[in-house]
Amino acid sequence: MEGFPQDGPPAATAGPAAASAPSTGTEGCPDLAALRRELEAAGFRLCGAFHPLPEDAVPPLPDGSPAGTLLLVGNAGSALWRKIREAPEAGDPHCFERYTRRVVGDLAARFGAEALYPSDGPPWHPFQRWARRAEPGLEASPLGMLIHPVHGLWHAYRAALVFAAHLDLPAPPRLGHPCAECRERPCLFACPAAALTTEGYDVARCRAFLAARPASDCMRLGCLARHACPVGRECAYEPDHAAHHMRAFAAPPQEQGRSRKVRSSSR
Repeated sequence: MEGFPQDGPPAATAGPAAASAPSTGTEGCPDLAALRRELEAAGFRLCGAFHPLPEDAVPPLPDGSPAGTLLLVGNAGSALWRKIREAPEAGDPHCFERYTRRVVGDLAARFGAEALYPSDGPPWHPFQRWARRAEPGLEASPLGMLIHPVHGLWHAYRAALVFAAHLDLPAPPRLGHPCAECRERPCLFACPAAALTTEGYDVARCRAFLAARPASDCMRLGCLARHACPVGRECAYEPDHAAHHMRAFAAPPQEQGRSRKVRSSSR
């Protein structure tokens, strides 16, 4: 997040070795610079933050007090995947969720926050709404996923950290919407299953195509429509990262378990 505190001592490694790292700054407020560094060391991205309004549907804290500040945690590119490959959760079909809950849950406890996840529910937390609050100007692409002007379609939202305090936050920059300048819209014409049109995304058609072609480029490299977008191509997921998500997406519903979790740009 541009403008977020970055000064302070070197980052501690997220995990047992970091358990004694300081979690508060001046006057007992959480040390947001340290929190940001630890999230990044674990492969995450601090996407932004905001002070919740009633219409944001941020739940109250366990003691019943209202949320004062929400920090949105996500990832971009394959930085998080590379951390997970070396973590105890590697190889688990739900490795992203389990790694996130372990690492972010530990940070939440140390920094005095309540952690929320897209898999909480029902009712499901409105992470896309929170993303638009945390990163003003963020809009949906023709694929339906939120597109970032730097990371393109290669990002996701993994957790939220909620603080009781009304923390002092930097003014966030307003993001531009890259699709507004795109006339060709190559994403709409790259899908070999013809599952994407100006009318929307046919999920069933996409899944049927993948089920019939388990060795297709879509399964090996990730969604070809997503790859067709010129924005953020340097953030495109590494092949093994993309294949992990595609296997989860293409699995029959009864095998997906809790993989329905993230409803934003989450694969």
